[in-house]
Amino acid sequence: MAYRIKIENVVASANLNTEVKLEKVVAGLEGIEYEPEQFPGVVLRMKEPKAAALIFSSGKIVCTGAKSPKESKEVIAKIVGKMRKLGIRIPSNYTVRLENIVASAKIEGELNLDDIAFTLENTEYEPEQFPGLVYRMDDPKVTFLLFGSGKVICTGGRSIADVERAVVKVDKRLKNLNKK
Repeated sequence: MAYRIKIENVVASANLNTEVKLEKVVAGLEGIEYEPEQFPGVVLRMKEPKAAALIFSSGKIVCTGAKSPKESKEVIAKIVGKMRKLGIRIPSNYTVRLENIVASAKIEGELNLDDIAFTLENTEYEPEQFPGLVYRMDDPKVTFLLFGSGKVICTGGRSIADVERAVVKVDKRLKNLNKK
C-alpha cells in the first residue's frame, strides 16, 4: 500500500567551526530577534524558504520549520552567505546534519488504541490526558503518535527513508495485531 506521508517539519543543524559575533549578525540582518537575557542565540526568521534559524556565538546554527531536508540545507546555506557578506569568516567546509524529521500519514482504517496499548510493547496511552497513543520504535529509532482516526505522526527520523520505513513497519505491526 502506498502511504501519503507529509513532511511537517525538518530540524537540521550546522557547526560552522568558528566563533560568531552575534552583535554583527543583529546589526547586519533583517528579521532578527535577539534578547540575550532570555536566550543565548539570535532568532532569524526566513521568508523564502519559510523557516526559522537559531544562530549561536559558538558557530552552531539550528534550522527549524523547513519542509524537506533539501530546504533546511538551503536555509543554512543562505544564512551562511548572508553572514559572509557581513564579513564573518566561515570555513567553506561545514556539515549540515539532519536532527529530526516530523511527518504525518494516514493509515487505512480506524485504530483501536485500547487494544494497541494492551498488545503492543513500548506504548503509553492515557486518553484522559491526551487522545493519542505514544508508540516508541527501536529500528528505526522513532516515536509515533497514533490516533483512533488512523492518523499517525512520526517524529525522530533522521532521513526520509527512516520515516518511510517506520510508517510501513508500524502499519504492518498494527495489521498483524488485528489478525490476532
